[in-house]
Amino acid sequence: MWYLYIIRCRDGTLYTGIAMDVARRLAAHRAGKGAKYLRGRGPLTLVYQTRIGGRALALKTERRVKALPKTKKEQLVAKRLSIATLLPETK
Repeated sequence: MWYLYIIRCRDGTLYTGIAMDVARRLAAHRAGKGAKYLRGRGPLTLVYQTRIGGRALALKTERRVKALPKTKKEQLVAKRLSIATLLPETK
């Protein structure tokens, strides 16, 4: 099972990623491993996570969330926007 997560950096920026184990991935980010974007931007705070499903769906959803303007990502974090509206249609 894959999860989509959003991390807030010290400077207020939001980083979106996917992982099977969000706690382990967050620990890796905090240790300076993984995404270069997050290095030196700590403290890092996990502000959102949701179960997505399979890897392919998680990747597509991650791409859609990353393309959102920050205001929409903030709505997602505040649960004023449903992740279901961002999921790709399945056929």
